Amino acid sequence: MTEEQAKKRFMLLNLVRLGAIIMVALGMANIAGKLFADLAPWLGYVLLVVGAVDYFLAPVILKRHWRNGDQ
Repeated sequence: MTEEQAKKRFMLLNLVRLGAIIMVALGMANIAGKLFADLAPWLGYVLLVVGAVDYFLAPVILKRHWRNGDQ
């Protein structure tokens, strides 16, 4: 793997994690009624769960995909 490819992968992993954290924060804001009050709280719970799952599983899936693609 080249250094440029490693930098791109590192950046993508961090962006995926940041997006998941933002999704969790939006979900918490919706549950509290501060965001999309008409759709609270069910949308908030969906965002919270999807963001948490995304935070933990998306990097693992990306790493597995990259490992299989390098062979």
